[in-house]
Amino acid sequence: MKRTLGFAAALLTLTSLLAACGGGGDQSTLDKVKADGVIKIGTEGTYAPFTFHDSKQGNKLVGYDVEVAEAVAKKMGVKPTFVEAPFDSIFAGLAAKRFDVVANQVTRNPEREKLYALSEPYTVSEGVIVTKADNTKVKSLQDIKGLKSAQSAASNWAQVAKDAGAELEPVEGFTQAILLVKQGRVDVIVNDNLAVLDYLNTTGDKSVKIVGKTGDKAEQVFAFRKGDSEMAKAFNKALDELRADGTLAKIAEKYFQQDVSK
Repeated sequence: MKRTLGFAAALLTLTSLLAACGGGGDQSTLDKVKADGVIKIGTEGTYAPFTFHDSKQGNKLVGYDVEVAEAVAKKMGVKPTFVEAPFDSIFAGLAAKRFDVVANQVTRNPEREKLYALSEPYTVSEGVIVTKADNTKVKSLQDIKGLKSAQSAASNWAQVAKDAGAELEPVEGFTQAILLVKQGRVDVIVNDNLAVLDYLNTTGDKSVKIVGKTGDKAEQVFAFRKGDSEMAKAFNKALDELRADGTLAKIAEKYFQQDVSK
């Protein structure tokens, strides 16, 4: 009887030791980021003015989302490293742990709330419809039924266009979408008003125009893997501080001449 109890006690001790040794494998993403001193940020790099390469700055990755993410990283005391990926595969990259967070104007919606941990909003915008300048047929969302719309397949605006009855033409980014409209290969684009206004203001392009609004307001957030709620909380804390000290407003005004962060 004593021998049996002794064996059981030894087995229990061994099991406890093994569990303790294996505990390191359960390190949270936030703990790992803090330990490494680096946060990997997934972004598109082709979606001006949010995330794009500026030829005037040696093709440096810049943009509203890039600067906000850099400011958050600074508040957290870690170094940001950007990993670029097409938007249609960016969430797969997040799931595969190629990066720790997605910073690419991710629109909050019920489906994403189920699949990911999301931060509080850092941009608020609305949807608009873009056509060639000589298009007189499209004036509202109801008019795009049966027309071709250039969209990033995984974007919130693609769903808006699809729900309105448009035929989707997949593209890798906003720049390609605009090009297809100008070439007459698609009829419309449904996208974020801030991206479209920035494009029109910076390029002076008169060959395309905004013909109407979709009626959809959108809140853009940072996205994390579902189990990384602590990462979302850390980002929220940083965003609150950046909003309070005026940093978010300053970054927004640089790109949009107004505060779009609330």
